[in-house]
Amino acid sequence: MLGEVFDPRAEFCIEDRLHPHWAQAGAIVFITMRTRDSIPKSVLERWEREKQDWLLRRGHPCEVHWTKLVPDLPDAERHAFARTFNRCREEFLDGCHGSCPLRDSDLSKIVADSLLHFDEQRYRMGDFVIMPNHAHLLVAFASPDALKRQCKSWTHYTGCKINKMLGRSGKFWQQEPFDHLVRSEEQYRYLRKYIAENPKKANLAPNDYVYRRYPK
Repeated sequence: MLGEVFDPRAEFCIEDRLHPHWAQAGAIVFITMRTRDSIPKSVLERWEREKQDWLLRRGHPCEVHWTKLVPDLPDAERHAFARTFNRCREEFLDGCHGSCPLRDSDLSKIVADSLLHFDEQRYRMGDFVIMPNHAHLLVAFASPDALKRQCKSWTHYTGCKINKMLGRSGKFWQQEPFDHLVRSEEQYRYLRKYIAENPKKANLAPNDYVYRRYPK
């Protein structure tokens, strides 16, 4: 495979920012980067309420924010939480809301070229798809710090270059990408299939997206 699956017995780290980020050296991570206007603030606020309510209905204290509770949940409950709200996010993104700048092939090429630029040097890049308002990728890093640094590098470089081409300023990407450590070979195969089929599910024309399949 591209890298290793997550090993809960080995060392890993959890960083709490806007949402929890799990990282482990050598583990494959599924990353979603989305454009700033891809999900309206009202939808994000509704999801925040729904996450708190989901935990409250299972007996967890309502006064504690979900980002503090989720990392310590039992595995089954944590995975159920992730499945529920990841599905909400992915289905909404596939609706192609917002200005969808990456539908322009010149702009999506900037992102694709950036993802591949340091492949086999700073990371191992697997499958990816660049949709009109978001991108999904599978990638493996040598260390958790490398993951964090590279995500910042990708979003900063591509955001600045795309804004320059569009003649505008401000944030292009949402502040933090979503990331998920791949837990099994079955999940890895599922995510590869998910990436490959994402454009079809969103009813995109061939020129509306960029798809790259990992050679192996």
